[in-house]
Amino acid sequence: MDYRWRYQDAQGREVDGPDETFADQTDAEDWFSAQWQELADAGVAQVTLLRSEAEVYGPMSLASAE
Repeated sequence: MDYRWRYQDAQGREVDGPDETFADQTDAEDWFSAQWQELADAGVAQVTLLRSEAEVYGPMSLASAE
């Protein structure tokens, strides 16, 4: 089962993002930790981690905790 991220705007609508798939959750999370700022800069407001089509967790906001 592959892991991937679902990208959404602030209203929860899906938006385009990198079409990356990962062999396990750790690889997906490592990739996300290196890419989240670029995703936010591109207009992604929140993400959900999926395993196949099942939600693992999310949505998780990309907004700064200021």
